[in-house]
Amino acid sequence: SGNGPFPGIIDLCGTGGGLPEYRACLLANYGFAVLALAFYSYEDLPKEMKEFHLEYFEEAVNYMLQHTQVKGPGIGLLGHSKGGDLCVSMASFLKGIAATALINGSVANVGAVLRYKDITIPPLGVNPKRIKVGKSGITDIIDALNNPLEGSDQQSFIPLEKAECCFLFIVGQDDHNWKSEFFAVEGSKRLQAHGKEKPEIVCYPGAGHYIEPPFFPMCAASMHLLFGKPVMWGGEPKAHCEAQIDAWQQIQAFFHKHLTGKPSGTSSKL
Repeated sequence: SGNGPFPGIIDLCGTGGGLPEYRACLLANYGFAVLALAFYSYEDLPKEMKEFHLEYFEEAVNYMLQHTQVKGPGIGLLGHSKGGDLCVSMASFLKGIAATALINGSVANVGAVLRYKDITIPPLGVNPKRIKVGKSGITDIIDALNNPLEGSDQQSFIPLEKAECCFLFIVGQDDHNWKSEFFAVEGSKRLQAHGKEKPEIVCYPGAGHYIEPPFFPMCAASMHLLFGKPVMWGGEPKAHCEAQIDAWQQIQAFFHKHLTGKPSGTSSKL
């Protein structure tokens, strides 16, 4: 409600593609102008996740910065999973980003080549031999990715020390998609080593990969489009659901603080 302008946020989801709008819609109820941004498998966008050009995301940032209903001078980024590392890349290379929040995101580029002008960041390597199958018959891919601190895979580490924004890492410590806590800690080390502000890291024991808004049912396993088979996402139901409630408040408070300079006035309700 009100005439605005409002603090702006771009919301990116993960490898599922398409245009999920539910998180953006819910955030809009709390005084944010939110752009749910599709980046593949939607209308005329690429059908597969092979290569992304940051100029596309830069166009979205400029659109938000110039929008009459968006309050500047900077906007926020919110990304889950693959959307998280895309947000890190946007914050590292693009202007006008004031705050970036990642939900079980990566600080290495994953799954597709990323290009921006004359820069190319390759995807982090995958070793299929490290993929396991649990008793349920569902695949566990937590160890599939290579270490971005070793060998040629260091080229996949996104130079987040170039970013001029604040970071929030939401981490499910039972994430079985990839090692979210490791990524958050290494991102923090990288930022501090370059004299940047230490990011906020909020860890949730027993929470899995799909940390959604409050009261969404826990997604324990589903099809992974890159691996082409069902995978486990992790999470203990009670701890995961409690994490969703708290994380939602943490995300809103973070954006209110860094985009408006005011503390969040929201209640614990959805």
